[in-house]
Amino acid sequence: MLVHFTKMHGLGNDFMVVDLITQRALLRDEQIRTLADRNFGIGFDQLLTVEPPMDPDMDFRYRIYNADGSEVENCGNGARCFARFVRDQRLTHKHEIRVETRGGPLTLKVEDDGRVSVDMGVPRFAPKSLPFEADEDRLRHHLDVAGEALEIGVTSLGNPHAVINVENVDTAPVARLGPLIEAHPRFPRRVNAGFMQVVSPHEIRLRVFERGSGETLACGTGACAAVACGIRQGQLESPVTVHLPGGDLTITWPGVEAPLVMTGPAMHVFDGRVAIS
Repeated sequence: MLVHFTKMHGLGNDFMVVDLITQRALLRDEQIRTLADRNFGIGFDQLLTVEPPMDPDMDFRYRIYNADGSEVENCGNGARCFARFVRDQRLTHKHEIRVETRGGPLTLKVEDDGRVSVDMGVPRFAPKSLPFEADEDRLRHHLDVAGEALEIGVTSLGNPHAVINVENVDTAPVARLGPLIEAHPRFPRRVNAGFMQVVSPHEIRLRVFERGSGETLACGTGACAAVACGIRQGQLESPVTVHLPGGDLTITWPGVEAPLVMTGPAMHVFDGRVAIS
């Protein structure tokens, strides 16, 4: 079976996007892992599928699969690419698009300058929302990782995040600590690990080790999580520019009980066809 797809990226966080409205395909875990391989496949951080909504009040269903084949709840950079894709493919002419995800509904808005703003909803800090094993909600939690004592902020943007403050992201032990935090037993469903350097109240640098994908050039929900934790801890003030290895995002969050909005680019790379057995 030949499946049409589009390769896209948001600040270097790259995706294979598949329209499952005008074509049919069943993508199994092992097929996704093969397609994600950067030497023998197409290569991507996540696979995104566009599907008909289950909720009649929504425009589309948005599903996200990591490079290891696991399905996850949310992906902010992917959401921006999703919005551009459905408009480029003429699946909708709307500038404001409502999608259902495994992590809850999202509203995507295509701006006049081509960037996309995503209403990411209200950040959730209760440990059970991630889930994270802790007795109570705190600004910072102690986490013992391979004998090293870390202080982390935790939050969910539909998917779980742990945020660690570092003095310099360039020298942060992302490759060493990232996989250990991701698989820490206090996160039963694993977690995305963000390493945040505060530059000023309105500016941070960030690297993210993503659950199921490893370190990526950009993580939209990771940027949102870092800013939410930073504002809540009194380190940051909205709006915040987040410098990721792949480029910049703007995050706006008025505070507790208010939705957080992420704005950034979405780029088309190429279209193709691939044989799926």
